[in-house]
Amino acid sequence: MSDEADFHLVVITGLSGSGMSEATKSFEDSGYLVMDNLPPSVMEPVTELCRRTGLGRAAVVVRPSGREFFQEFFGDLGQAFVGLREKGIDFRIVFLEASDEALGRRFEEKRRPHPLGTERVQDGISRERQLMEVLKDDADLVIDTSDLTPHDLSERVLDAFPSRSGAGHELQVSVVAFGYKYGLPIDADLVFDTRFLPNPHWVAELRPLPGTNDRIREYVLGNDDAKAYLARIEDMLRFLMPAFVREGKHYVTVAVGCTGGRHRSVVFADAIAGCLRDLGYHVAVRHRDLDRE
Repeated sequence: MSDEADFHLVVITGLSGSGMSEATKSFEDSGYLVMDNLPPSVMEPVTELCRRTGLGRAAVVVRPSGREFFQEFFGDLGQAFVGLREKGIDFRIVFLEASDEALGRRFEEKRRPHPLGTERVQDGISRERQLMEVLKDDADLVIDTSDLTPHDLSERVLDAFPSRSGAGHELQVSVVAFGYKYGLPIDADLVFDTRFLPNPHWVAELRPLPGTNDRIREYVLGNDDAKAYLARIEDMLRFLMPAFVREGKHYVTVAVGCTGGRHRSVVFADAIAGCLRDLGYHVAVRHRDLDRE
């Protein structure tokens, strides 16, 4: 049995088709009691019951499901959040989203209409994105599932919610290397651009090697501008991370980009992650576009 003060709740929400069902499996595997499609109006009493019975952690999935439900959804959810805060319940909001193209493809594959009941799926996606923007702004963690496999999504969840043994308010940092030609990660809080640095792509013997290779790392970080840039980034992170903690932020995504996401951004992402770990933060690294041609 857990003490009531140790109870932790995760509220999972997001855009229809963004992977909420897959996310629930990850929380179940991590030992959470998961309640799917819970009406916001009953979230507070159900959560209080879980806490009083000594349950250590639970996750609830709340999502609009139909035009009528959308009209009541935000009011009920807002009241539930106020009630949870008044009772001193520790909770985090996880918001899942994806690009319009990815969402459209998923609806097409499953041959499902959009919950908003619009004639065109893309119209429903656009409308829902607008309606859910206010909830996304309040989220502690935003995960872009556009390019994530179910396994990738599970890893993101496990990285963001490690064992909670005495680490109730540690800042969780995700560092993502990406290629600008494939688009910026839409869940990034900070973005650093490495495209001004010499590109290993234009060196014939280096081009086939990934950014995780020692030769690529030596080539990129051997440049004086790269050394100076990395030092400035590290100074900025030493300043920003404690500020994020003071502000009450629990999750930060740092994105590092180069043209294709295979060389310079990968080297810098790994270097930044090393710096953050040395500072004592829990860090997960993802090389989003490393395997793209």
